[in-house]
Amino acid sequence: MYPLVRELAAKDAPLRVPVTVTCRVLKIARQPYYRWLELPVTDADYEEAYRAHALFLAHQEDPGFGYRLLADEAAREHGEQMADRTAWRICADNGWWCAFGKPRRRNGKRPGPAVHDDLVERIVTADAPNRLWLTDISEHWTREGKLYICAVKDVYSNRIVGYSIDSRMKSRLAVTAVNNAVAMRHAAGDTVAGCIVHSDRGSQFVSRKLRRALATHGLVGSMGRVAAAGDNAAMESFFSLLQNNVLDRQTWATREDLRIAMVTWIERTYHRRRRQARLGRLTPIEFETIMTTPAAQAA
Repeated sequence: MYPLVRELAAKDAPLRVPVTVTCRVLKIARQPYYRWLELPVTDADYEEAYRAHALFLAHQEDPGFGYRLLADEAAREHGEQMADRTAWRICADNGWWCAFGKPRRRNGKRPGPAVHDDLVERIVTADAPNRLWLTDISEHWTREGKLYICAVKDVYSNRIVGYSIDSRMKSRLAVTAVNNAVAMRHAAGDTVAGCIVHSDRGSQFVSRKLRRALATHGLVGSMGRVAAAGDNAAMESFFSLLQNNVLDRQTWATREDLRIAMVTWIERTYHRRRRQARLGRLTPIEFETIMTTPAAQAA
C-alpha cells in the first residue's frame, strides 16, 4: 500500500491527498511508510531476491527436485545458504513444484508362495555395503507398449547397484538385475557372499532361475509378507522418485527414449546429484566414497 500513499500524495496527482489522511484511511502507521520511502528495497528484499533466483535456476535445471534438494543446489552452486523452510516458502510463493506421483492401481494378480523366509522384518538398515539389497520391478507405458525396470538397491548407501530394463516382465529381468549388481560390486573389488536380497512375492522373484542365480553368487534370499507394502517400502520409495522425475514427466513415444531417460536419471541425477538427508546430505556415490575408503585403508 505504500506506493499508493506516495502516488496519492504526489504534487502532480489529480486529487492530492495528504499522507496523514491516506494513512488514517488505510489504517497504517506513517513512520514505517517514511522509512520505506527512504529505502524502498531493503537488504532483506535483496537477499530474498538472490535466494529466489538461485532456487529458480536449480528448479529450471531439474524440475523434479523438491524444495530441500533445491536448497542444497542453491547453496552448492550459487552460494545462497538458506533453511529448508525458507526454500519451501519461496518455492510455494512462486509455484515451483516438483512432479507429483500418480496412485498405483492393483493389477488383480495374486502373489506367489514364499520361497524364502522374511529375514528383514521391516528392519531396513545396514552397517556396511553388500549386507542388505532390496529389489523390485516397476512398469510404465510408452506408445510402443510397456517397459519394465528391475532395480537392486544397497540399503547402506541407497545406491542402485544393478538394474535391468526390458519390454517383457519375465524372470530373466530379475536375474539380469541381480547379475549386474554382482558384476558391479565385483568390479569394485567387493565381495557379495552372504548379502541378503529382499523382495516381494512376485512371480519373477520366486522363479527357479532367480533362486539359482542367488545360490550361484552366494546371496541369501528374503521375502516379505502378502499384502504388506511396508515390507519393501524403501524400494518403493525409489520407484516413486523415478515415477515423479522421469516416467510422469511426459508421454514417451518409444521404449528406447524412456530407457535412455531412466538410465540417465539413475546414473547422473540420483547417484551423483540427489543429496539425501539419511546420508548426511550426501549423494549415494559420495557416501560410499567417504564411508568405505577409511574402512578399506584400515583393513
